Amino acid sequence: MNTLKYSIIYAVIRSEISEQLSVGLIIVDGDTLEVRYSQKKLNALKTLFSDKEYRFVSRVITSLKKNKNINSVDAVNYLTRYSNNLIAVSPLQSIDVTSTEQNKEWLFRNYVYDSSKVVA
Repeated sequence: MNTLKYSIIYAVIRSEISEQLSVGLIIVDGDTLEVRYSQKKLNALKTLFSDKEYRFVSRVITSLKKNKNINSVDAVNYLTRYSNNLIAVSPLQSIDVTSTEQNKEWLFRNYVYDSSKVVA
């Protein structure tokens, strides 16, 4: 069975108490790396950050996906060690499941955002 690896991208709300919000996911499928993020969660950060901080976080996360800046497991490992006061990346985790779109979507729904849940 293949292993699927993932890393969670967090926006750090208050670093002094380790308060953070998961906004994205890096999925490693063999040699392929994919970045997914929740635009709704990014939009929620507008109320938590200053305009300058929000623009920075939004720009970094969207550029990771658009520009494919992460192109290897080493790059993900670097990001887990590199930390600033606004963005953090969790260490890579492995799960023993086949690499299917359904499993990748399950990861995203469970760790980042489930659009099927309605908040009243």
